Amino acid sequence: MQLLSSSILTPFIIGASLLLTACSGGGSSDSGSSSSSDGSNTDSSSPLWVAGQFVNYSTLAEQCNVPLTQQLWLRSWSNDTYLWYDEIIDRDPAPYSVAEYFELLRTDELSDTGNLKDNFHFSMSTEEWESLNGSGASVGYGMSLSLRNASSSVTRLVTVAYNEPNTPASDANVSRGAIIIAVDGVSVEDANDSDSIAILNAGLFPSTSGKQTEFIVRDLDSQTDRTVTLTADTVVSTPVQNTRTIDTANGKVGYLQFNSHIATAEKGLYDAITTLSNAQVEDLVLDIRYNGGGLLALASQLGYMIAGDEATNNQIFERTSFNDKYSTINPVTGEALTPMPFYPESIGFNTSLLRSGLSLPTLNLKRVFVLTTPGTCSASEALMNALRGIDIEVIQLGDTTCGKPYGFYPTNNCDTTYFTIQFKGVNDKGFGEYSDGFVPSTNPTVDSEVPGCVLADDFEHALGDTNERLLSAALFYRDNNRCPTTATAVARASAHNTFVDSGFVLEDTRNQNVLKNNRIITPLVLEQ
Repeated sequence: MQLLSSSILTPFIIGASLLLTACSGGGSSDSGSSSSSDGSNTDSSSPLWVAGQFVNYSTLAEQCNVPLTQQLWLRSWSNDTYLWYDEIIDRDPAPYSVAEYFELLRTDELSDTGNLKDNFHFSMSTEEWESLNGSGASVGYGMSLSLRNASSSVTRLVTVAYNEPNTPASDANVSRGAIIIAVDGVSVEDANDSDSIAILNAGLFPSTSGKQTEFIVRDLDSQTDRTVTLTADTVVSTPVQNTRTIDTANGKVGYLQFNSHIATAEKGLYDAITTLSNAQVEDLVLDIRYNGGGLLALASQLGYMIAGDEATNNQIFERTSFNDKYSTINPVTGEALTPMPFYPESIGFNTSLLRSGLSLPTLNLKRVFVLTTPGTCSASEALMNALRGIDIEVIQLGDTTCGKPYGFYPTNNCDTTYFTIQFKGVNDKGFGEYSDGFVPSTNPTVDSEVPGCVLADDFEHALGDTNERLLSAALFYRDNNRCPTTATAVARASAHNTFVDSGFVLEDTRNQNVLKNNRIITPLVLEQ
């Protein structure tokens, strides 16, 4: 299954004041900024490509009238900061557009298990990025979609995974479990030509506010279809939803649906954990099945709120490392490398919602149940890894996570923001090798296998419903210390970002779920 959002990119945002620009970084020390004996010309007004020669990228920044200069900026920036810089083929940029050239500035190498090392390389307009920054706002209908095969055949099945409150989708009661049958007259199941696929993509993933799309949907538990016309609008994500206390025979259990580590989630998490702490819950089910990651600092805060002060005091949330050019220095900020702690205070990513410096509420738990799918990625995985690193028991129910122990700093140049892998992270115990994801297992044998149960996502119940398969299994496991008999193995969904059948691709053309599967580290200083 691939989870795409037609409403929000649920990005991993840093505050505008912290957003790094191309000019703020360092640069390659391979060459100076003037002409050299090898013939490379570093004059920004007439740059030249010379194989193997890289000028300081800061001298090429924001020179937007000459595409070649933008390409050479990308080339030098990648050579300096990309985690696998020495695996990039040094190509002449002349035959390519700027966007095409950026796509080539990454490794094609495979991991030890045969998967591509880098599935997380993308760019987007700075305007769009900044509109998302801090609020998760983007054009759409307010529904996130699951794209998958209906069976062993190549039949498409597009299902609503969840929707955002107060959006076109929620207003029209297009909720979790609803199946999209047709889009603007084109059958989702039967479309078999490029024009039909284009109509499906344009309708499912609108890029312009005001676009009207006619959907035929089949609601959950309905035997009939209905026609709904949705008008795309600017939708603001609600990353923290469905906070509730579940009373059981063995005490109170907290449940929390957490969809994205974006800036506005800080206030949501603060309020949710405060509510659960006041209710004196004895366990927590953290539903991160659709959480592609985001701000590592937010994940650190949530880790602290789950585990509490005693468990996290003087412990490391994550230790990051960059490429071999920078063993002690952060190449983006220029600062000495220091581990990220578990943050015990509010940071104030969005000060209109929550000011900085507030002591965070805590649950002081020794274990946490996490609900996962292949859409669980990056900062969400870092949270799991960090808690395990300080001996908080993590029990995983669902499917294998996406496998991304890597991250980046978003960097702007010429009205485009670029995202390229720049660092990897490990927990307090030094573990960080989960590039194939965390795997729930009844008998873990390697560190990337987590005690728990393999279960398919359940679109036949609302999230937070105690009868929903993953939540129900967590409650059963809590009482019996084993998986329910209904647990069924599911094949790990492809980490690829499109749904392919019969040569035709159904995808979000705005890099939507590519962005959902990343994380950001910020040059954050927390006053003690």
